Amino acid sequence: MTQTNDHPVKMMAEKEGKYLTLSLAGEEYGIEILKVKEIIGMMPITTVPRTPPYVKGVINLRGKVIPVVDLRLKFGMMETSYTERTCIIVVETRGQGRSVLIGIVVDSVSEVLNIKANDIEEAPTFGAKLDTDYILGMAKMNGGVKILLDIGRVLNSDEINVFDKAA
Repeated sequence: MTQTNDHPVKMMAEKEGKYLTLSLAGEEYGIEILKVKEIIGMMPITTVPRTPPYVKGVINLRGKVIPVVDLRLKFGMMETSYTERTCIIVVETRGQGRSVLIGIVVDSVSEVLNIKANDIEEAPTFGAKLDTDYILGMAKMNGGVKILLDIGRVLNSDEINVFDKAA
């Protein structure tokens, strides 16, 4: 009896769908569109003392206080000045059994792409010391690669729970 291993194919099929593409330090990333609540221009951010450097603070979005994370800093990239293309993507993630809204600062947003399963590959393994759990996969698009992010894993559960308590 021969056994086929269709597990990777099934996993890629689950990752198929619409992604909002964004830019950070010249690289292209994608976030599942269902996790994106809205995209807003930069607005005043109130800093919160004793938070990690990548936590820029909080914003007041129509009466709701939302924590804001600079994705460049979270990923260990060089900080840069915000431009007219810099924006905040408000995403929904899970924290302590309920949804939490978090703003992520990105250099720019591009477009919404419908990415097919056969265009997605697993994230490469870089060894045990590098955590790539936050990468859903690599989308092969137009001769390049877009890194698909699992936004719920970009921030670890402890960080989300801190935001959950603050909100």
